[in-house]
Amino acid sequence: MVPLPPSAVLEALKWRYATKKFDPVRKIPDATWSALEESLVLTPSSYGVQPWKFLVIDDPALRARLLPASWGQKQVVEASHLVVFALRKDVDAAHLDRYMARAAEVRATTVEALAPFRKVIDQSLDGARAAGTLDHWQSRQLYIALGQFMLAAALLGIDTCPMEGLVPAQYDEILGLKGTAYTTLAACPAGYRAADDKYAATPKVRFPVSEVIVHV
Repeated sequence: MVPLPPSAVLEALKWRYATKKFDPVRKIPDATWSALEESLVLTPSSYGVQPWKFLVIDDPALRARLLPASWGQKQVVEASHLVVFALRKDVDAAHLDRYMARAAEVRATTVEALAPFRKVIDQSLDGARAAGTLDHWQSRQLYIALGQFMLAAALLGIDTCPMEGLVPAQYDEILGLKGTAYTTLAACPAGYRAADDKYAATPKVRFPVSEVIVHV
C-alpha cells in the first residue's frame, strides 16, 4: 500500500462538513459507492463481532416516508444515497455462531479451534448483559462505522451528513425493523453538496491543537 501524504488527509478532513443541502441530480458513481460500502464492511469492532446492519435506502418512495421521521431534514431525499445504521440488539449465541463460522472459513481453521476465543467473547458479553450495558457498548461500535464511512467518503470527494436527528421507532416501523433483532441508531446521507449550500464555506470552529492534544 502506498500511504497518502499527510497533507492529502488533512485537506479532505478540512473539506468535509455536515452537508445541509445536496445536489439531487448528481449521483455517486457505482465504483465509488462500492468502495464506500466496503468501507462499512471493513469497520473494526470489539472482538470483531460486527453488531450491525447497514441499510442502503434506494427506493425514493421509502426515503420520502422517512422524511417526517427525520425532522424534515431534506438531506434524506436529496442526497444521492442514504445509509441507515442499525444496531444488532442483545448480541446472542446465534449471532456469535455465525461469526465463528465465518472466522473459521476466512482463516482456514475450525470452529472448535476457535472455542477459547469464543469463550472470551461470551464472558465479556455476558458481563455487559448482566450489567445492562450490552446494547450501549455495541452502539459505540456503530459510531466507529459512521466515522469510518465519513472519512472514506471525504477521501473520495463525497459529501456526507451524520444524522441522529431522527425518530428511531418510526424508522424501524418504516424499514421493517420493528420486532427484529435490529434497531435504527443513526443515518448518513451521502452525495454531492449543492452549489448554493452556504455552510460549505462556513469556517470550522475547533479548539486549538494546544488545548485538545495533551502529550504526557
